[in-house]
Amino acid sequence: MNNSRHQPLPEGVLRVTQVLRDKGHPHAPVMLSDAARTAQQAADALGIQLGQIAKSIIFKRKPDAAAVLVITSGDRRVDEKKVQALVCAEGQKLGRADADFVKASTGFSIGGVSPVGHATLPVTLIDRDLLRFEEIWAAAGHPHGVFKLHPDDLAHLTGAPIVDIALQEVL
Repeated sequence: MNNSRHQPLPEGVLRVTQVLRDKGHPHAPVMLSDAARTAQQAADALGIQLGQIAKSIIFKRKPDAAAVLVITSGDRRVDEKKVQALVCAEGQKLGRADADFVKASTGFSIGGVSPVGHATLPVTLIDRDLLRFEEIWAAAGHPHGVFKLHPDDLAHLTGAPIVDIALQEVL
C-alpha cells in the first residue's frame, strides 16, 4: 500500500474521504501502488480473501433510469432476479449499466465505484454474504483507492438494507 501524501488524492477519493469523516468512520482510504479494478486484484494487493472485497456493482432500473448499487462479496455473483424483485415495481426491468451510465450516475469510473460518495444517491442493497467476515475492504472512488470496514458499517454508511441477493455459487 502507498499512503504517500506527496500527490493530491483523486477527486473521487476526496469525496469518499469526506463522507467517511462525516459519518465518523475510523478508517480513511488508502491508495494502493497498483490498480485494483477487479475484486481479485484488490484481494491480491491487500493479501486477503476474495470474499473480503466488497464489490460495488451498478445496475440501471428501467424505465426511470435510476442507478441501483449492489454491494456484494468479491467471491459471489449477484442474482439479478432477486435484485429486480427488491427494487423494481411489477413489470419494471433491471438492466446492465454501461461505463457512461456508471460515471454519470455515481461520479466514479468502473473499477473504483465506492459504496459511498455518489454524485446521485443510488438505490442500494447490501448482500448478507459479506457478514461472513470481520473485516472487508471497499473501493474508495478510484481504481487505486480502498478503505477498510466491518460489514455492519456498510448499513450505517449507506442506510441500505442487508438482504439475500447472491447466487449460491462461489467464484
